[in-house]
Amino acid sequence: MLPSWEHLWPYRAVLAVDARNFSALNSKDMQQVNSDIPPLLAEALSASNVSAHWERRMFGQHTGDGYVAGMDPEVLPALVGCFPNALRDALVRRRAKIPTGAPLQLRVSIHVGPLPPSGLGVPMVHTHRLLDDDSLRTVLNRANPDITNTAVIVSERVYEDVFESGCVNGDSLPDQFARHLVKVKKFQQPAWVHIPGFDWGLADPDIFERPDSTDPEGQSQNISASVSSPQPMSAAPGSVAFNQHGAGGVQAYNYGAGGWQR
Repeated sequence: MLPSWEHLWPYRAVLAVDARNFSALNSKDMQQVNSDIPPLLAEALSASNVSAHWERRMFGQHTGDGYVAGMDPEVLPALVGCFPNALRDALVRRRAKIPTGAPLQLRVSIHVGPLPPSGLGVPMVHTHRLLDDDSLRTVLNRANPDITNTAVIVSERVYEDVFESGCVNGDSLPDQFARHLVKVKKFQQPAWVHIPGFDWGLADPDIFERPDSTDPEGQSQNISASVSSPQPMSAAPGSVAFNQHGAGGVQAYNYGAGGWQR
């Protein structure tokens, strides 16, 4: 008998953001930042040509200092390729409208995985673990907030799905992402950090902890894509296949005119 897939949850792209130094704000400014973040996201996602997906977002909710929501996974090429620069530009425009006070800086995490309509599940937990990464905080703490207002981290799964498929939307390149090991509580996985407009070849490599140089099966892999020397990844020409890697193996999804298919 063939297995039934009816009980499986659909894959969702999860987008989470939060504001740097939110707790240092007074109550009035906290309210302002809290109310400003959803319109900023809407503005950046509209510029990324996925506003229709944002309007249909699932389990969207405020997190006090940020916001989290799920969308169809077909938005991933735009979330990785267009959204970071679009969000940076939206924050620049906000700064021009509100020149007094500290500039708003946002941390962003992007992940993908199977989630129920409530959004409660392991992929959601992992999205927030990525967002809590110390290196992401370090980058913004070191940065001039009038120059660097956005720091993005994407899971290894998202990075591979977007760049190995060859269907990234926008101007982002693989070399603009630095790979390192995220350690938050019991969570420990490699991920990729992106600072819009920044050349990682100029960065201090001590910011990051590199992943182990061998995979779980003991096979050597080239992971020299670090802050000091990112390595480009080749794209499969003409391919729009997204591979979701999980404990049970690889689940392939193809997106075409008919939508996502397993």
